Amino acid sequence: MNVTAQDWDRRVDALSAKLPDGLRRALDWLREPSRFWVRLGAALLFILGGVFAILPVLGLWMLPVGLALLSQDVPALKVPLEHAARWVERTWAKVVAAWRRRFGPGNDA
Repeated sequence: MNVTAQDWDRRVDALSAKLPDGLRRALDWLREPSRFWVRLGAALLFILGGVFAILPVLGLWMLPVGLALLSQDVPALKVPLEHAARWVERTWAKVVAAWRRRFGPGNDA
């Protein structure tokens, strides 16, 4: 299947729609084209926080968030991020299937 930047945009829009109203409005505000410098600063802080994952509160979760914010202004990041998201989905589905085979469907954690 051919992956495009529009696939990533649709994924971000779909995930944004699932957020609570306040967080969704903040993300929509941040994604506006006029917010370039705020978005760039936030993306760099998230990426930097992801590098220092050994510290409390900061963690690896911050790295993909920073890259996702950066992808708004660097379209070349969208396709690799979409590939990574699809890989995570496939891997998670395999882990869940293996868990259910081993422990049964009623033992989901």
